[in-house]
Amino acid sequence: MKCYTQDQYIGTDHLKPEPIPEGEDAAATVTVTLSEEEQEHLRKELEKVEEEIQTLSQVLAAKERHLAEIKRKLGVTPLAELKQNISKGLQDVAATNVYKKTSETLSQAGQKASAAISTVGSVITRKLEDVNIRSLQHSISMPAMR
Repeated sequence: MKCYTQDQYIGTDHLKPEPIPEGEDAAATVTVTLSEEEQEHLRKELEKVEEEIQTLSQVLAAKERHLAEIKRKLGVTPLAELKQNISKGLQDVAATNVYKKTSETLSQAGQKASAAISTVGSVITRKLEDVNIRSLQHSISMPAMR
């Protein structure tokens, strides 16, 4: 097994994730026997990778604290961020073709419904006027009873 220095390890080949063996491939990797030297090398590499992960976790936590401090100094509150995220989300939705088509369809349906309601209203108004006129004619033609 080949040993790598830190500089050699950071090459692009090592940045690509290797597929995790499954099924028969996994069984085949388990049955591989490693020499004591290879096992020791892998243990050291495992320890080194675990330390790197721990360091990266600490760096990430420090960056997150720094980010929170900057936001606090700028007066960016969680509520303001939420409002901004919602607003951006609504803008993104409004920009989609589906939203535009739906909005257009609903607008047309609203216009048609409005026209239908207006027509019904006009018919009811005319009927009420007719009833009032007939009522007036009836009351005029009938003398008041005393």
